[in-house]
Amino acid sequence: MTSSGTAIDTAPTAGRRRVVVSAAIGQFVEWYDFVVYAYVASVVATLFFPAEDRVASLLATFAVYAVGFVMRPVGGMLFGHLGDRLGRRGVLAAVILLMGGSTAAVGLLPTYQQIGIAAPILLVVCRLLQGLSAGGEAMGSNALVAEHAPEHRRGMYVGFTYSFANLPAVFAALFVSLLSTVLTTEAFQSYGWRIPFLVGGVLSLVGLYIRRRVDESPAFEATREAGKVAKAPLMTVLREHSRPLGYAFAMAALSGLGFYSLSSYFATYLKEAVGLSYNQSLLSNGLAMLVAFIVMPLAGLLSDRIGRRRVLVIGAALSAVAALPAFLLAGSGSLAGALAGQSLFAVALGTFFGPVGVVFLELFPTNTRYSGAALGYNAAYVVFGGTAPLVGTWLVSASGSLLAPAVYMAAVAVAVLLVALRIPETSRRSLLDADLANSTAVPSLSIAPKGAVR
Repeated sequence: MTSSGTAIDTAPTAGRRRVVVSAAIGQFVEWYDFVVYAYVASVVATLFFPAEDRVASLLATFAVYAVGFVMRPVGGMLFGHLGDRLGRRGVLAAVILLMGGSTAAVGLLPTYQQIGIAAPILLVVCRLLQGLSAGGEAMGSNALVAEHAPEHRRGMYVGFTYSFANLPAVFAALFVSLLSTVLTTEAFQSYGWRIPFLVGGVLSLVGLYIRRRVDESPAFEATREAGKVAKAPLMTVLREHSRPLGYAFAMAALSGLGFYSLSSYFATYLKEAVGLSYNQSLLSNGLAMLVAFIVMPLAGLLSDRIGRRRVLVIGAALSAVAALPAFLLAGSGSLAGALAGQSLFAVALGTFFGPVGVVFLELFPTNTRYSGAALGYNAAYVVFGGTAPLVGTWLVSASGSLLAPAVYMAAVAVAVLLVALRIPETSRRSLLDADLANSTAVPSLSIAPKGAVR
């Protein structure tokens, strides 16, 4: 393949494969820990926020869900700074440990009936720690993969890794559904809901083991060897890369709203507003997330061939057009309609998700890549992702229309589409800064000159 930019001859095939597998499994563990809360939201509402008004209890539960997102920009800034200063690998190990510990703690919390107001307060603390960890995960693990990947396949590699954020929703949905089926209602509300959180703590140890066996990013190593590591990466981003930061925020707005509407809100929406059974809601949602998992790497591969911007535009347009039909189908009251509607939504969103993960990274140079991508990504996820279940529940309650969340989604998708039309094409950008690529101070890397066939 002819490259229009400078490229690094990165890790050997075996090492690259290990990086991709470790990042994919790490993303699975991280996001399983974060999304499982949404799948037991109805039980949490009863045990931690008892109230005569069911809508009020659900709103309180989803408000705590949103609280986890408040810490995401903080986590993005903290772990982004450390990742750009010290390296990606060690920071990602700390991230997954923090997530696993805080998730296991949720599974051990006493309820409101046992300790009163202290119960929801402790729940909030655990969610804050989960949010801090999540702020460093997606962009850190994706950066590690992108900086190891062949230049002409970065979209596919990152799309594949990023797609594993969908599988935890599938696994969590099926796992919670299984528990609610084999246990009596009393047993599930007494202790069964705790099991998924405790499993998340165990899985984090598996993720830690895998992440400690991968090599550091070649691009970061080159930057460190050349003495080009930024002393204050975040300040450099704000001072020198404000436009890419704005693009990252805009792309993450649809990414966050779409992902958490599909993965976290829909299951509760189908049960509480549409009237499907708990197991039907979880099953249809899990299958839709599996559709998104399949579409994402294909869309990433397509962006390697025709460019990131074109696929982003197609994905945003599909998301805007599909929102109303998807909610109409899902709100029909049948399991088939719920599955069809969510799957339609998953195809549209998956097309956008596929290239967006690598675009976040390609917008920034190596020495600020983790910080810039994490800040733009997480800031938008606070505004649009963490509030998705809360806003969706409120819109249905306030308007009386099951289609109100679809209108909101379509409006955001249209706004992001307009931004995507202006975003620079990044698919041929080198992830190694030009001055380093031409420097003789980086003897450990084989540099392919501009225009070289790889």
